[in-house]
Amino acid sequence: MSAHRHPRRMPIDTFLVYVGVYPTVAAAKADYDLVKDLYRNANLIDAYDAAVLERRPHGKTEIVKKHETPTRAGALAGGGLGLAAGVVVALFPFAALGGGLLAATTGGGAALGALAGHAAAGLSRHDLKELGEYLDEGQAGLVVVAVSDIGAKVEKAMARAEKTAVRELNADPAEVEKDVAAVATA
Repeated sequence: MSAHRHPRRMPIDTFLVYVGVYPTVAAAKADYDLVKDLYRNANLIDAYDAAVLERRPHGKTEIVKKHETPTRAGALAGGGLGLAAGVVVALFPFAALGGGLLAATTGGGAALGALAGHAAAGLSRHDLKELGEYLDEGQAGLVVVAVSDIGAKVEKAMARAEKTAVRELNADPAEVEKDVAAVATA
């Protein structure tokens, strides 16, 4: 064996991003709960993350509820932020986290920015544009990033949505975690 082997690259994982457009936050939260139950019942609670967003007056967007996977692709580096929140910020760069603070100005903003960067890199420009336009049409939205393909069941659980979209997101979970950890400790 040669001592000069090339470093092994981590495989890029393909995640599925589900976006639902809702008339109310209550409807989006109800489907969020159904998706969570779906994964819990399938013993896959660590295999997805999700974020409910609310469109506020004057075009503001706020993440009002989120579930983060404690392992792959989720609550990376203990920051309590996942790729679903990253997708929201990639679509709406000034999205606020629950407390009304702009993500760009909070301590977690840098980590959220790193996640948004990975989300944006893992989706095509066309997909980002389309998903943003979808979510602009509703009062609320639900974004689910899944690592296990039980897509038909996820879409069925999002029954209250006025419309849904599914896109592929490619990301290297190890790189995502490394980048989030780097900004979290900076």
